[in-house]
Amino acid sequence: MKKKVVSIVLTAVMAASIAACGQADTTTTAGSEASTSAAAETSAADTASADTAAQTTTDTADADTSTASGDVEKLTIAARGGTYADVLNESVRQFEQDNNCEVDVLELEGDDLHSKIALDSANAEGAYDLAMVDGSWIAEFTEGNYLLDLTKEGYSYDDDLIPATYATAAVDGDAYLIPFYGNVTVMMYNKELVKAAGYTGDDIDSWDDVKKIAQSAHDAGKNGYVTRGGGADPVLTDFYPLLLANGTDLVDKDNNPTVDTDTFKTALTQYMDLQALGETMEKDDMVANVENGDGALAVIWPGWYSPTEDSPADYCVIPAKLTDDGQEQNTSVLGVWDLAVMANTTHKDLAVKLIEYLTDKDVQMASVENGGVPCRKSILEDADVLAAHPQFAAIEGALEKGASRPVMTQWNDFCEILGTEIDSICTGVDDMGTGLANAQSQLEELMAE
Repeated sequence: MKKKVVSIVLTAVMAASIAACGQADTTTTAGSEASTSAAAETSAADTASADTAAQTTTDTADADTSTASGDVEKLTIAARGGTYADVLNESVRQFEQDNNCEVDVLELEGDDLHSKIALDSANAEGAYDLAMVDGSWIAEFTEGNYLLDLTKEGYSYDDDLIPATYATAAVDGDAYLIPFYGNVTVMMYNKELVKAAGYTGDDIDSWDDVKKIAQSAHDAGKNGYVTRGGGADPVLTDFYPLLLANGTDLVDKDNNPTVDTDTFKTALTQYMDLQALGETMEKDDMVANVENGDGALAVIWPGWYSPTEDSPADYCVIPAKLTDDGQEQNTSVLGVWDLAVMANTTHKDLAVKLIEYLTDKDVQMASVENGGVPCRKSILEDADVLAAHPQFAAIEGALEKGASRPVMTQWNDFCEILGTEIDSICTGVDDMGTGLANAQSQLEELMAE
């Protein structure tokens, strides 16, 4: 079941909500896909007529009182649109039948999902019962008390879940997020162009191999390495695996920025060398470019492309080392979409029951046929599943070697600052020394707030 849920937020109410929300003034962007300013919240919905707003209020009130009147109880999940929401819509059907309830999946783009969750969490009674949450938001969301402590509701992570997928989903031992969709960066490649360079997907072990394949394709008049544009977060995510391969990160163990350093400059130079062998595109174009044989290699998320045995493209684990004899690092960037129960849900018991259902092993197994990518070892290693979805072997390898983005309340602003500067350097607006010095200064100021 898929229903369209329209959320009407008047501009004046939104402003008041921002003031009430502890983090909304400094974090108004979606960490997983793109970053936007608070002005992006001013949408057609925000300027809707008072009559429409009144009608929405009436509808919400009707839903909230449904249980008392004996009607079907209704739950709402705020979800990332696309494949992720499609999987949810298919998965909730049996739960609705078994529990005599309705579950609305509100599909939102990454830009809106983070900010709408934050705004709604300022209300005593929330519009959302569950939410799909990017792991990089956990510091802000737990500090703001947006999420229900699931450990206190009796939940605990089981041994079947890949540990890296919930490494940052708990705070002080208490679980707030449960892995739902195994999003992790992988290396997409065109089989023929890789073969022409003398490789197979299994042979791509180092970034040296990546460059050789990219150079081969470029010499043949193709895009050797397709990089991603379209915003600060996409640019930073595209560069991040190569930075990790150099044995460094965006911050040190105390979350101090480590941007204006020799190692960071080396990694960015390597990235720009690859960038020169291809083109920069937005996600749909870059996937099509590699699939169609116009491009050889690109870093993508699994939800963007589902290869088959006969498809022209496939993906593998992003190389964990710079050279064949180099030291291995965790280079696959984790972007797992988790599920959470909102602290201000008005249907707590049913919401907890729903999140446990959606993350159950059997339900997760069934979700595979609808595009799901579970974080469970038993499913990713299942012989029948692998026969139908051979790419799951690469996904499991990437999840096991996954690197979490820094856990900080300022992550979205951090990403906006650094991604914007990297983009300026890569497009020639700033030279590397000036751009990284600017980024370091801005990030230090941000982290000192």
